[in-house]
Amino acid sequence: MTALGDVRRRRIDELAARAGQVPEGEGGVSLTRSAVRRLRRDPVAIAGAVIVVVFLLVAALAPLLAPRDPVTQYLLSEIRPGSIPGPREGFPLGVDNLGRDLLSRLVYGSRQSLLIGFVSTVLGVVVGMALGVLAGGLGGWVDTVVMRFVDILLSIPGLLMAITVSVLLGQNQYALMIAIAVVQVPVFARLLRGSMLAQRGSDYALAARALGVRRGRIVFGHVLPNSLSPVIVQATLSLATAIIEAAALSFLGLGDPDISRPEWGAMLASAQDFLSIRPALAIWPAVCIIVVALGFTLLGERLREALDPKFRR
Repeated sequence: MTALGDVRRRRIDELAARAGQVPEGEGGVSLTRSAVRRLRRDPVAIAGAVIVVVFLLVAALAPLLAPRDPVTQYLLSEIRPGSIPGPREGFPLGVDNLGRDLLSRLVYGSRQSLLIGFVSTVLGVVVGMALGVLAGGLGGWVDTVVMRFVDILLSIPGLLMAITVSVLLGQNQYALMIAIAVVQVPVFARLLRGSMLAQRGSDYALAARALGVRRGRIVFGHVLPNSLSPVIVQATLSLATAIIEAAALSFLGLGDPDISRPEWGAMLASAQDFLSIRPALAIWPAVCIIVVALGFTLLGERLREALDPKFRR
């Protein structure tokens, strides 16, 4: 009986593995390996990856790359109601209205913006996947209850929900991360649930149920691993959205109140009173937000195409 059980388990594992393979034109190569090959030959994916890596390196090496301390005030004697010093020797981008070096604040601001984006996305993925596994794995009344809760969250505009959560939790960095994560939870929950429902009807899942394999082993051993591709793609795209939402909340005054931690959205908010004097104070943070969001979007879109069977050639 043990030998027969081992044979059955191996057969189910083979069917599950086959569900994650590229059947045509790739010689049975795994879907992940095939996607990596496509991404390495895709100039758009490479451009997105380069942008992301550059900003990650800037954030990681901020103390080494920043020419000056981001909170120290300089050139105070030259700051007047109608004049803010621009680029000059030692200050490539000039200073802000309080005399702080703009380039150094942009470099350090990448740390905060990327940190908030990554942490909030991870929180959204974890909680969303937990709800998705409950709904897609158990089904029945559990699926109904979880999905109705998800529908309620989806019915509320994302920015409005983020503002509400941020106000309720208080003005701090952790509240900002949680607020953005709450917006992303229903997206990942519904996405994983739909992917798992599709996988539950696959040959390997049907064979496992016919052989009496326990539901837990089917769900966590086979269905869930083969349902993660769309979640990974959405997580990459959600990073761009999270960074933009973090900047929006900071612009509205709901971000981190600690001025010792520069953040691009907060820099935009403080620059709006000086647009007629030094528009560069708003332009440079906006450019950083746009470029890093573009990098994650390009990479996420190409990753989606690389993992989607409809785009295989």
